[in-house]
Amino acid sequence: MAGVETADAVVIGAGPNGLVAANLLAQAGWEVIVLEAADEPGGAVRTAELAAPGFRADRCSAFYPLAAVSPVIAGLGLDEYGLRWRRAPEVLAHVLPDGRTALLSRDLARTAASLDAFAEGDGDAWGAEYALWRRLREPLVEAMLRPFPPVRAATALLRALGPGDALRFSRLAVMPARRLVDERFTGDGARILLAGNAMHSGLGPDQAGSALFGWLLSMVGQDAGFPVPEGGAGSLTAALVARLEAHGGRVDCRRSAARILHARGTAVGVRDAEGTPIRARRAVLADVTAPHLYRDLIGAEHLPARLLADLDTFDWDPATFKVDWALDAPVPWRTEAAAAAGTVHLGADLDGLSMHSAESAVGREPEDPFLLMGQMTTADPTRSPHGTETLWAYTRLPRGLAWTPDLARSRADRIEAAIERHAPGFRGRIVGRALSGPPELEALDRNLVEGAINAGSAAVHQQLVFRPVPGASRADTALDRLFLAGASAHPGGAVHGAPGANAARAAMARNGLAGPCYRAAAAGVRRLLYGRD
Repeated sequence: MAGVETADAVVIGAGPNGLVAANLLAQAGWEVIVLEAADEPGGAVRTAELAAPGFRADRCSAFYPLAAVSPVIAGLGLDEYGLRWRRAPEVLAHVLPDGRTALLSRDLARTAASLDAFAEGDGDAWGAEYALWRRLREPLVEAMLRPFPPVRAATALLRALGPGDALRFSRLAVMPARRLVDERFTGDGARILLAGNAMHSGLGPDQAGSALFGWLLSMVGQDAGFPVPEGGAGSLTAALVARLEAHGGRVDCRRSAARILHARGTAVGVRDAEGTPIRARRAVLADVTAPHLYRDLIGAEHLPARLLADLDTFDWDPATFKVDWALDAPVPWRTEAAAAAGTVHLGADLDGLSMHSAESAVGREPEDPFLLMGQMTTADPTRSPHGTETLWAYTRLPRGLAWTPDLARSRADRIEAAIERHAPGFRGRIVGRALSGPPELEALDRNLVEGAINAGSAAVHQQLVFRPVPGASRADTALDRLFLAGASAHPGGAVHGAPGANAARAAMARNGLAGPCYRAAAAGVRRLLYGRD
């Protein structure tokens, strides 16, 4: 095709998953071009001086516990490209409405002492959960992040557990967090730590599957902490881009993809927003949401009716409202545990978490919102001048709320009042703030639809074989040689690189020695699910 730009692979989107996919393909010797609509790469993993000059704030994601245990991230060797991890003195503090504080520390004895202060014996119970995590860590993480079904990793996990305990752990995986903590702990401290961590997934403590998310984040925090990239989340993106360029790949910013080019059911390239085609000799990988890929980039007219019907049931996670502050001194917490923690949970006991989720489920903004906060200078002193603090907080909201600047300001004022109750003098330390509601988050990254930071619900009905739609749990799509590399694909949100890695491996398998068998199997699955290739 004379005059047409060509590459082995075109990757749509320079978010973390797109960059992971591009890195793995470039490392394998593929010529790779990444198209990114924004002015800079990173998607939701970016840093800017939002609230005041000199205060470096992460635009969206900030702490990376799953990156700390991800074999995908570890395998990239990003330390060779400038990435340095930093950690706060303590991992997480949950401040209850009455001021009592539960502490998660990488020092197991400190965590246990904090939990025993709520109920004697809970420290030992927490230690038993941590011992189980240490026993399962490698096979469990592999099983969660690999394409579904993860046959080898699941076999290793079964060997580590034995049949009886495997059934018990499977029960844990589908339980509500409230049921798990009621069975395992006595006091409020351990119960709120685990249930609060479940809220990171967008699931409330009474929803099926929330127990696994809460247990996993709690155990990862106990083990590896909640690390942050030195200098800001953008440092992780910079390392991924530097590694990609070192292997011959490139990122074209301010160049959005407008359409997937395909012929006879096979993806053959991408047309950008200027109308320029790029031929993909081997594959197209899309780090975008599933609805955007299918409805906008492929087009409904090219899709089976059953797939379109499934997309109509795609379930987004809740909306998000985030406030960033520049403070001229650290947050004046009443409790030392909160002052030392990188992550702080504020505003709810276990019943409060349930109420927050229930109100959101019926479309009402929670009266007393649960806040997830990040003290970034406490975690990484490079984020702001000495003696100051870069702080953020976010809360989850129902989707579809009317949004105006006045409403955003009133919500931010309520959040500040909630912090002030537990940190008297907080408001007097604010030198600047920036507000990011659902419209601003979606404008930053199109994948954050109404501030849906997990690219789709993490509920059981949209995980594993149901993510993003029933039967489409692998990176393959309705088109041959087109692979979904974004967080709408299994295993979902958070920065661990798995969707991108899984898509890259699928693309290489499709183009390798097993290619004809791979194509035949994928075509068979498409016929089974949608009635045609």
